[in-house]
Amino acid sequence: MSSCCETVRPYYEHDGITIYHGDCRDVLDSFSCDLIITDPPYGIHVPITPTGFFSAVQHDGATWDNRPDAETLWRIAHKAPLAVIWGFGYFAGVLGSCVAPLVWDKCTGANVFADGELAWTSFTTGTLRIFRHQWCGAFKDSERRLSAEHPTQKPAALMRWCISQADKRQQSAVICDPFMGSGTTLVAAKFLGRQAIGVDINERYCEIAARRLAQGILPLYAE
Repeated sequence: MSSCCETVRPYYEHDGITIYHGDCRDVLDSFSCDLIITDPPYGIHVPITPTGFFSAVQHDGATWDNRPDAETLWRIAHKAPLAVIWGFGYFAGVLGSCVAPLVWDKCTGANVFADGELAWTSFTTGTLRIFRHQWCGAFKDSERRLSAEHPTQKPAALMRWCISQADKRQQSAVICDPFMGSGTTLVAAKFLGRQAIGVDINERYCEIAARRLAQGILPLYAE
């Protein structure tokens, strides 16, 4: 169960889901959790393309965060008994070895986009696992009728899968995403009936996440 300090005021709190607007470094000590699932900014500084495609620097006028420092990543990785941190290729030097990484195969086909993404886990048992789920522009295995609210938004189905992988070790009552973006981890947690805590430094994304959660769990998210 979460135990939030009175000095930290939630941006949104309803039905077991809490959102904090702020720097995760200022909020992490305010609660406890059982599982971290997060996708930190990689700080790769990809410019906006002429076609308006994905940018890691700016999206709809919002400036992006730089890559988290080593101390912050270490705190996040050890905040809970279990952790899943996407972007392992960028953070390997800080997070160290991993016996049971998670792989998302995006089934993108032949194009310039990455074939998939890799997540570091703190799992001490098991081996590499792959989740195959197409997610390439208009070609998606889920959420086809929904517009992305964030340029690096992941499918809720992927986050539910991450939770299921953690559940094989220990079922988590409270899930936390300290870089929640548009709140997909929280949506997945709510779908599974778990409590969840999200933190984001950008108020615009806190608003988007709160709106998604207030809409309830629509069948569209479960496609």
